[in-house]
Amino acid sequence: MKISQYAKENSVTYMTAYRMVKSGKLPHKVLPTGTIVILEAKEQMPDYTICYARVSSSQNKPNLISQSKRIADFCAAKGWIVKEIIEECASGLNDKRPKLQKILHNPKVTRIVIEHSDRLTRFGMAYIKTLFQGEIVIINEVEDDKIDLMQDFVSLITSMCARLYGQRRTKRKTERIIKELNSD
Repeated sequence: MKISQYAKENSVTYMTAYRMVKSGKLPHKVLPTGTIVILEAKEQMPDYTICYARVSSSQNKPNLISQSKRIADFCAAKGWIVKEIIEECASGLNDKRPKLQKILHNPKVTRIVIEHSDRLTRFGMAYIKTLFQGEIVIINEVEDDKIDLMQDFVSLITSMCARLYGQRRTKRKTERIIKELNSD
């Protein structure tokens, strides 16, 4: 079947299907005309499912454990075999999360399962979906664009407030240390 037909049948974009062909994830042949035909595989490529859970700070560690369990339970209910459960404590705005980077660069990963889209990233989810060559499953996905926009707005305000209060706390801490040093 042609790439376009494969993309429609598997609910992926044409570019994702094309990248899967180029990376060797899909068996194919190239016709003399240059057309790429995806071969019907007797055995599908084995699923490599990753559960990804994230919290913003180590204070939320108990939530991280329960989040991981809920995602793993969801995968079990779907009949998916989970290869790894990745847990990370980092801001959703931080784009230098080593565990997430490792997942996104691993060509074996065929599926990432998350509880909410903001657990993967606060902004730019569309870019990750476009660039990731596998499937991203969001358990609690927002159906309404207005609600999604409000969640983005609240996320932005929340993260900016956290940064602002964090800076104030750091400033107070620094001032306290300076006072202690001056009093000695």
